[in-house]
Amino acid sequence: MASVDVLSQIGEPAGSVELDEATFGIEPNTAVMHQVVTAQLAARRSGTQSTRTRAEARGGGAKPWRQKGTGRARHGSIRSPQWRGGGVALGPKPRSYAQKTPRKMVRLALRSALSDRAADGRVVVVDGWAFETPKTRDAVAALAALGVEGRALVVVDRGDENVWKSFANLPAVHVLSTGELNAYDVLVSDFVIFTRDTLPTTQAWTHTAQMVEPDADPVGEEEE
Repeated sequence: MASVDVLSQIGEPAGSVELDEATFGIEPNTAVMHQVVTAQLAARRSGTQSTRTRAEARGGGAKPWRQKGTGRARHGSIRSPQWRGGGVALGPKPRSYAQKTPRKMVRLALRSALSDRAADGRVVVVDGWAFETPKTRDAVAALAALGVEGRALVVVDRGDENVWKSFANLPAVHVLSTGELNAYDVLVSDFVIFTRDTLPTTQAWTHTAQMVEPDADPVGEEEE
């Protein structure tokens, strides 16, 4: 298994930790990552666009002119699609863009994304955060000490309120809890920062999967 150096908040060495091979050491599956990210972005769409059909357009109750004898084309309503102010033919209506993605595929995409970042040396492990009070200045100093540049994804425990608030005002930093970790946020980030406690392992994911779906296969086993 590959190991990564553990750093303190001020960038000093604090030991090393072994990265889980099944989480950070697999061959990234590009096709699965693409499908999962596409589904995740599609689910974000509100799907509230709507146009009025001729039945919903206002007015048009009376026939605009008589059927014959005027020399003009026959019409039954000024709210038909060819009229200005009329209804829209085949226009968009409210719909859901959500795609159903198998749970095993979602996990494989996340593991592929983490393995890709680990292969490039973009996974940073911090011994622990020591923010006594929420301070954006301290968060900026910590990122500089860790050598993190560009977009960063910080994975913290949900109860670390000082950490959440310290990074909240940084536009290039996205903070997630361990249960919210996903392939899209990993792929759009240049660096992924964990602590010793939030570093994902196969055993932890397997335990969570069994709690949600008792008959599910272990995370470490891939579909053939």
